[in-house]
Amino acid sequence: MKEELNDKNNGDKNIKVPDAENPYRLLDLKLTKVEDWAAGVPAVVAAFSDLIEEKTLVRGTKALFKMNQAGGFDCPSCAWPDPDDERSALGEYCENGAKALAEEATTKKITADFFKENSVFELSKLDDYQIGKMGRLSDPMYLPKNGTHYQPISWDDAFKKIAEHLNALESPDEAAFYTSGRTSNEASFLYQLFAKEYGTNNMPDCSNMCHETSGTALRPTIGIGKGTVTLDDFYDTDVIVIIGQNPGTNAPRMMSALSRGKKNGAKIIAINPLPEAGLMGFRNPQEINGVLRSGVKLADLYLPVKINGDMALLKALEIILFELEKKNPGKVFDYEFIKEKTTGYDAYLKQFDDYNLDDLALLSGVSKELLYEAAEILAFKKRIIVCWGMGLTQQPNGVDMIQEILNILLLKGSIGKPGAGVCPVRGHSNVQGNRTMMIDEKPTAEQLDRLQAFYGFNPPRTHGYDVVRAIKAMHEEKIKVLFCMGGNFLSATPDTTYTASALRKLNLTVCVSTKLNRSHLVHGQEALILPTLSRSDIDIVNGEAQFVTTENSMGVVQSSKGILKPVSDNLINETQIVCKMAMATLGSKSVVNWQKYHDSYDAVRDDIEKCIPGFENYNVRAREKGGFYLPNAARHGQFITKKFGDRVPFTLTSIPNNALAPDEYLMATTRTHDQFNTTIYGLDDRYRGIKNERRVIFMNQNDIEKAGLKAGDKVDLFNYDDDIERIAPLFIVVKYQIPEKNAVTYFPETNVLVSVNNVVKDSNMPASKYVKIKIKKHDPKIYEKINQL
Repeated sequence: MKEELNDKNNGDKNIKVPDAENPYRLLDLKLTKVEDWAAGVPAVVAAFSDLIEEKTLVRGTKALFKMNQAGGFDCPSCAWPDPDDERSALGEYCENGAKALAEEATTKKITADFFKENSVFELSKLDDYQIGKMGRLSDPMYLPKNGTHYQPISWDDAFKKIAEHLNALESPDEAAFYTSGRTSNEASFLYQLFAKEYGTNNMPDCSNMCHETSGTALRPTIGIGKGTVTLDDFYDTDVIVIIGQNPGTNAPRMMSALSRGKKNGAKIIAINPLPEAGLMGFRNPQEINGVLRSGVKLADLYLPVKINGDMALLKALEIILFELEKKNPGKVFDYEFIKEKTTGYDAYLKQFDDYNLDDLALLSGVSKELLYEAAEILAFKKRIIVCWGMGLTQQPNGVDMIQEILNILLLKGSIGKPGAGVCPVRGHSNVQGNRTMMIDEKPTAEQLDRLQAFYGFNPPRTHGYDVVRAIKAMHEEKIKVLFCMGGNFLSATPDTTYTASALRKLNLTVCVSTKLNRSHLVHGQEALILPTLSRSDIDIVNGEAQFVTTENSMGVVQSSKGILKPVSDNLINETQIVCKMAMATLGSKSVVNWQKYHDSYDAVRDDIEKCIPGFENYNVRAREKGGFYLPNAARHGQFITKKFGDRVPFTLTSIPNNALAPDEYLMATTRTHDQFNTTIYGLDDRYRGIKNERRVIFMNQNDIEKAGLKAGDKVDLFNYDDDIERIAPLFIVVKYQIPEKNAVTYFPETNVLVSVNNVVKDSNMPASKYVKIKIKKHDPKIYEKINQL
């Protein structure tokens, strides 16, 4: 088997299969310079290196110049918006977008012969990087009960198999329908429509793991669960605060907007446990300054907050702002805005009698001097944008922290006006559009009423399972069929051992995918892989090339039309997969004309506009250059909530207790620069100085010494939540600039340490940025214990 994979893996000679007795492996870690700037010429070189590696330089380069361009296709990576004005002729993409495209445009493919030659067991011994480098899936595959190898299956038989399982369930709620953020608006709308007509709201999705917290915090306060700013606001603002977010890796094109705002006079405050390169500087490879010189310094001020010290930091800033307001009455706070647009100000003000600035500074890990400097930047400015990512949303008190950010903006009157507001930086390219299309386990009564009025069936009203609840329901055998529309469910979710056990209890798992991933190899009693077109592929329906639409993180809906010839003639687009599943499962019982949707994306859009507000004249506006903005009342200073009417409440929050035992550390999981979500493009983390390794743990030098360790030591990591021992073995200690008692590792390698019960209050998201761990010197016998687990 080892020789077969090493010889037949599409020419990649670097893949080695680990031994069954020790599935964990260390490579040859090399430490390089930690960078204080991002992008530049190295980013361009890395982007085109991936095209060469995937044997698609000509084909891929052609596609790059159509990605994020009018008439082209939307980047399959992050959801950062494209400029409303003219887009760069040199390219509207970043390094990670190019890497994502390279893996879509690759000429390598996985055929039925590959699965015939390689068992599921042997493939499962590979890591996620190795699995992802196999190439594009070309044919539908089926794994029978007790089978060892996937085998080819016709599309018709695949849909019959799905229908048999779904129709055999005692209740529709024994099925769950997962969605990743790449799914188009059209496919997402039909997917949720099918689930509801089938009879369930079990629609866990990737929002449940990334920005559910943002929506949970914003909907009851400002009336909408989205950001309130546009890209143009970044160009003309006074202050941009970036907290718990790393633009250089997670949304590299964001750095262009930050650079443009900086050139126009904006100050930037960066708040993060790690001094990320993308927060510090930017070398734009499309400008002479970015190629030959030092580029643009981004952060004017960096605050090295402790993991989950953000709440203490925010309250400390508020105390200082109150001090400055007393010294400068009416010049720091916007009392007119507070009076006309908010409620609860007096109660909010009273809480500060109980807080002490020295204590808050200590809890935050940031000195009072830096806190005063940050407050003075904010004090006399009104146009303030606050951006955040999963550094906040995956904290246990993430909802509270976002609402505390909102408190500061309310004091300043810095929301609902040009150059000011909130900006949750979304991850996957249509994760926000999925929600707009009603991919939601908690649909509102208004949404369901509109569907019922238009289609004539009564959709289920009971809330369904989110990701965490779905995992538990699978473990309890309450869910028996899991259908995944994209994504890599196992590698994305917490508590890997527990989740894998839950997946193996299912009767059937179905994965709609472009590439092989871990979730194909840890499966139910039966399993299906349904290969689909990618964002960049030409999609022909009835002889005509189609386009789909997506929504970016600032609420712009735009068209996306692939240009590449698909690697296989046996791929079906996601929209038709849903329609064929619906027709096979529901048959004559359905009141929906699925064949009409199967044959026409325009027909899908015609009916979306009748069911979802804001999509009037959808087919016309979707064809306009640049697309169209969805309604966003909060962007224009209109805040409409059920509880508070047209006012935004000040929210009362508390300081968390982050006490640790002497041998405990707070660990946050993060991605490398060679990674997007669970997709791993390479084994380097260029900006953090890591080359050829992922199993590393970043630690403060003082912590390393106190633990009796040294940089380069091999260690095992443990978590004991729920009185269960969770183990992630064989990591290398790396000294890094990080607060004491904090540690950072990569996911999915340490998802095994994140308890399924370690969740964010109210949003029920996994709190993957807040994991209490213990670190011990590596014990080679640890594998025996893991095998027992």
